[in-house]
Amino acid sequence: MTTTLQRMRTAKEPTETRISPQMKRFMIGSIVTLFASLMLIGYLSPLGYMAVTSLKDIDRISDPNAPVLPSIPETFEFEGKEVPVLQVPIDGEVRGLALIRPGRQSSVFVDPANLEAGEIEWEGAWRQLESNYTVSPLWENYEIAWNTLDLTRILLNTFAIAAIGVVGTLASSIAVAYGFSRFRFPFKKVLFIILISTIVLPRFVTLVPTFAFFSWIGWNGTWLPILIPHFFANAYNIFLLRQFFLTVPRALDEAALIDGAGPVRTLWSVILPNAKPAIVAVSLFHFFFAWNDFFEPLIYLASEPDLQPISVAMQQFNALYAQQPHLIQATALLGMIVPVLLFFAAQKVFLQGASLAGVNK
Repeated sequence: MTTTLQRMRTAKEPTETRISPQMKRFMIGSIVTLFASLMLIGYLSPLGYMAVTSLKDIDRISDPNAPVLPSIPETFEFEGKEVPVLQVPIDGEVRGLALIRPGRQSSVFVDPANLEAGEIEWEGAWRQLESNYTVSPLWENYEIAWNTLDLTRILLNTFAIAAIGVVGTLASSIAVAYGFSRFRFPFKKVLFIILISTIVLPRFVTLVPTFAFFSWIGWNGTWLPILIPHFFANAYNIFLLRQFFLTVPRALDEAALIDGAGPVRTLWSVILPNAKPAIVAVSLFHFFFAWNDFFEPLIYLASEPDLQPISVAMQQFNALYAQQPHLIQATALLGMIVPVLLFFAAQKVFLQGASLAGVNK
């Protein structure tokens, strides 16, 4: 009797649904992928809006009824003249019809896809009808922006400033970082602490005295105030390179010393080949900084338009063409091409340097 009751209770109890570990991993992975995709879409949406706006004309940007994609109102050639194609509601559906004879109470349309159907008379105010748009990106916006801004000269100026600054930053930062990572000298720790403490010093604190000094020696209006300070190293870059140099085993230095290599040869043949990720990271950090730097070039090159980099030139371009956002967006995208291509070209090495990955030996 007891066994029969137990069986009846077991039969009444609902069976539990068990999820396999593979299904759990699939669900977790799907949720994470969905969340990452939504974050990526939200992050890239301003860039997408910029690209779409750069391919529109000024009338479509100001038209609230215009589609999101770059489009123009569709027209149709009828009896030697261009007539607009409007979205006309007829028989419970909206059709794209060409307006050939507009009127106050009724208008006459034709179907561009079926002219044999003849004229179609429609009762209503045709001015309240929406235009029929067709996708047509205006690539000439980029040509206009390029020629108006003289972007060839500006890009060459910016690239020259950034490249020379990278050379100066690497030369000075590598030398100082090598000294702090491999040599012993008095007050080494104190000097390193003082150096690192300069990271918290805002640039605006030194702006007035450096401007007064560069003006006094006659460097105002040239690239020298922008380039020369980078040949005196930077605390952040020194710290990053020093920490990476410390990961290189000293046994390699001793082996080079046994082979007769001096400090400079050891740096060139041992330290630098093993520190490529950090060197690439410092190079890209400074290149992006110099490419986007605005304040100092504005101060020293405001009176020299032929020497200005892209940051200052684009700001002046935006002020002159504030009523033409399509040209402004096109110029901004053109200015982003070089940094984006450079980042993707060195992405693998850059990420290794940014994470300060060690050298496996």
